[in-house]
Amino acid sequence: MTMSDQDKTPQAEEQMNPEAVVEEAASANGAEQAEAAVEVDPIEALQAENAALKDRALRTMAEMENLRRRTEKEVKDAKAYAVAGFARDMLVVNDNLGRAIEALPDDARENDDNLKALVEGVEMVEREMLNHLEKHGVKRLSPEGEKFNPHFHQAMFEVPNTEVPNNTVVQVVQAGYVIGERVLRPAMVGVSKGGPKVAPVADKAAEPGSTIDKEA
Repeated sequence: MTMSDQDKTPQAEEQMNPEAVVEEAASANGAEQAEAAVEVDPIEALQAENAALKDRALRTMAEMENLRRRTEKEVKDAKAYAVAGFARDMLVVNDNLGRAIEALPDDARENDDNLKALVEGVEMVEREMLNHLEKHGVKRLSPEGEKFNPHFHQAMFEVPNTEVPNNTVVQVVQAGYVIGERVLRPAMVGVSKGGPKVAPVADKAAEPGSTIDKEA
């Protein structure tokens, strides 16, 4: 064996045959791709895609249902409260009719037949106006004897009274009105002071006046 034959190592042979190196690399790459193709199951891929589309469709349907309910509520509120401004103005007219009747002395009503008939006519107009307002959802608040509620009542003064629970409406100065769930005008009231106080509730936070301590 000559010296030149000993120098021919496998590495030297690979360098001398680049085509063999390229073929080997291509063969290895093809084997990896074939293995990856075998690992991806087309049925599982379709099932995953179907689940994703189903989830997207359910989300879209839920959003559309929420939009429908919100729009329905807005339309309902618009119909219910469309006359709120007009009703509030009519309450001022109704109050003036009531004041006109109250300004007349009782003896004048009884002694003057013409005046008596006029008062009866004004009272009829007042009742008719309230009836028409009620048809449009306007209701009158007469809270005398009820627990004071700052959402519906406006306290004008306090009345010392130990016989009724504290913060009870004992006098209504001016009636209040609501339309639907909204307050057109709070009732102006006088509330009691010095009566039985509110008893705290142990298990949950109670609203002021929800329970009465009868032993106080």
